[in-house]
Amino acid sequence: MTDKALHVTASPHIRAADDTPTIMWSVVMSLAPVVGASIYFFGPSALLVILASCAGVLLVERFFGTSGGKSLFDGSAVITGVLLGLTLPPGFPLWMAFLGGAFGMAFGKLIFGGLGQNIFNPALLGRAFLQAAFPVAITTWTVPTENWLSLRGDNFAFPLMSPSLADGMTGATPLGLMKFEQISTEILPLFWGSTSGSVGETSTLFILLGGIYLAARNHLNWRIPASIFLTVAVMAGGIHFYDNSYPGPLFMLCSGGLMLGAVYMATDMVTSPVTNLGSWIFGFGIGFLVVVIRLWGGLPEGVMYSILLMNALVPFINRATQPRVFGTGTQRQEGAAS
Repeated sequence: MTDKALHVTASPHIRAADDTPTIMWSVVMSLAPVVGASIYFFGPSALLVILASCAGVLLVERFFGTSGGKSLFDGSAVITGVLLGLTLPPGFPLWMAFLGGAFGMAFGKLIFGGLGQNIFNPALLGRAFLQAAFPVAITTWTVPTENWLSLRGDNFAFPLMSPSLADGMTGATPLGLMKFEQISTEILPLFWGSTSGSVGETSTLFILLGGIYLAARNHLNWRIPASIFLTVAVMAGGIHFYDNSYPGPLFMLCSGGLMLGAVYMATDMVTSPVTNLGSWIFGFGIGFLVVVIRLWGGLPEGVMYSILLMNALVPFINRATQPRVFGTGTQRQEGAAS
């Protein structure tokens, strides 16, 4: 006999070693090199935009969060703010970035009930709101300058006032140049991120290294980015082979926000499928929509809308790809056996 008491607790009785804060702060840590690269290429404007979007997210989470502000420390709100900031132009007005962060947290997460309940990625929903509300500001891209300390745009524009940019400070993104002017950009600048674009269109190398780190720790399902990359590469390669006026697979993979979206946004545990087969379907759908929107849509970029559209289909994908429980079958099969 033993004197030890038997403690009866609610399930689950076997718990994973990593809890929510551990996973969330691990993702934040993996984003540190990406943020560092964005600051290196775009100067202090990149840091200011990221901080402004984080401020909007954290403020809403603090005063309107379902846990009374306790979730501020689990890292989920910080991830939303950082990812939103990485999707914005470096010269974006700070008050707009703040507003986008507040909207993304309020309508992308809290309105659904908080962490684990949201349907859409909050950072992308915040950017979609900014795309609709401020289409000119969010599509005004600044070119890299030799003076690292100079602001890349009108970050400190007053709220509700139109930002003013000198004509010589603006330029088209590689996707815009390819779509509207049929001008291609070399792969190496795209790989390193030394081109005009959003803050997160930085080093592909650092984004991939961050994804490998998270996949090794089982903090993301590697099947999602793998299926996105595979779909985009195969479709772009086939279309380019048929008509070389369309961009090739390397350009499609390294340009725009595809890398950041595939590794850090499409893999969101809450808004992505729970089954491995569903993850493949989810990734294939995103990759297909990205190529279609980029090549034949009205916008040069399609990552944001592709992920949001597939987010809406996740409940159906989960339902269709649930594995059969051992020992059970369909009603027709059971009736036939009897």
